[in-house]
Amino acid sequence: MPSTELKQGHPKGLYFVFATGMSERFSYYGMRALFTLYLIKALVMDKELASTIYGNYTGLVYLTPLIGGYVADRYWGMRRSIFWGAVMMVLGQLFMFTSALNYHNADFARYMMYGGLALLIFGNGFFKPNITTIVGQLYEPGDKRLDSAFTIFYMGINVGAFIAPLLCGFVGDTGNPADFKWGFLAAAVGMMFSLILFIGWKNKFLVGPKGEQLGIIAAGKVEAHKSEKEAAPEKSTNQNMMTFLLWGIGALVLYCVFRFALNFDLIGAAIFALCIIIPAYVITDSSLTKIERQRIWVIYIIAFFVIFFWSAFEQAGASLTFFADEQTNRHIFGWVMPASYFQSFNPVFVVLFAPVLSMLWTKLGQKNLEPASPIKQSMGLFLLALGYLVIALGVKDVAPGVKVSILWLTSLYFIHSMGELMLSPIGLSMVNKLAPMRFASLLMGVWYMSNAAANKFAGMLSGLYPEVGKTKAILGYHITTLYDFFMLFVIMSGVAAIILFGLSKWLQKLMHGVK
Repeated sequence: MPSTELKQGHPKGLYFVFATGMSERFSYYGMRALFTLYLIKALVMDKELASTIYGNYTGLVYLTPLIGGYVADRYWGMRRSIFWGAVMMVLGQLFMFTSALNYHNADFARYMMYGGLALLIFGNGFFKPNITTIVGQLYEPGDKRLDSAFTIFYMGINVGAFIAPLLCGFVGDTGNPADFKWGFLAAAVGMMFSLILFIGWKNKFLVGPKGEQLGIIAAGKVEAHKSEKEAAPEKSTNQNMMTFLLWGIGALVLYCVFRFALNFDLIGAAIFALCIIIPAYVITDSSLTKIERQRIWVIYIIAFFVIFFWSAFEQAGASLTFFADEQTNRHIFGWVMPASYFQSFNPVFVVLFAPVLSMLWTKLGQKNLEPASPIKQSMGLFLLALGYLVIALGVKDVAPGVKVSILWLTSLYFIHSMGELMLSPIGLSMVNKLAPMRFASLLMGVWYMSNAAANKFAGMLSGLYPEVGKTKAILGYHITTLYDFFMLFVIMSGVAAIILFGLSKWLQKLMHGVK
């Protein structure tokens, strides 16, 4: 058992993971802050195409954790997966630097960009679910500090996300397309630091509550060995092949539905098909007990509602960047603030208020008054809707091209940050507590898969950003003004918040005592 002293604080490994994750998120958000601006201003793409590429990239970034989680659980273990993920991301950022270095040669620049995006997508898939899962393994099962620990970890992510747009934006978003390369290079340096930190100190700090080294052996191998004598006879190789074939056919059918019946693009169809078929594959695993299966259903149901949160929240890198660039007055005492700097607003609010919420959850937990995870997350969705309502009222009746006060966008980011703290770190903690150990990284990948669907959806919604002389529509809702555009997110996230809150008591029953 951990000592009383340890129970009052947090293990040192949490702060090591904090620093490693912070550096990696600096790299990711530094590149993301410049990405759509690079596409529009250096590669001369229109907003709709830039939004599509942005949605494809951020969607796939959150889809590949399924691969990384599966490989870590079954074969590599978390440490090896984190290492190779970091290596791929370093290379990916260097490809982005090379692309921007040669932006005048449009064809070569695009090839290098797509190569860099592919490396970043797969690297993130191996790094992200495993660095997150390892946080939970620093603690004993049932430790009440876990929500607080994930909030601290999340604060580290946002320290990186706060610094990144400022530094990368300062050197890359100068108004000169030739300078984007310096922003991408700064992102590469941040990822190199994360890799060096992990290599140098993983053995010292990645230690479990009983002193064991974490993440060396794949969890699936450990549990398979423990249950080997009690397990039922294994299915034949032919039966296993038939099972995979049937699931593969199911995935192909879903892909065709999204691609040809619903007219999604190639990547969107693949993302949404996999977001259905892979959770279905996991939940039908014959080794799951009734309680394990019900807890996994809780993860899936909340993950579905999380899609609506992140599809609205992730407008920060697309439509809200367009809004900041074109219709926000960025003059501050004679200085024109780069549009990319707005992407630091959310993380700085998270950094400031994450400790407050961390202490609040700890205090409420000690008094058995802490709200259950589904209630916290419905509150996050409600705050998201409120943020968009504020900015919708701020731009109502404002003509295209007329710039509004910086305070409207600042207010939106503040309210959204409070909503994010209610939803995201709590969701990470919830998955860690509910997932069976042998599926820990894989189900963290499934959780991030909801972000994949959300980010792809975010790119599609960003394509609805109003343009003069054009009327855009989705499901019969017509968009001609910024007010119409922002109210779409108010309606979407507000309805999701109400439904999730209504389901919260039922979901708590399925969690079987886990809070």
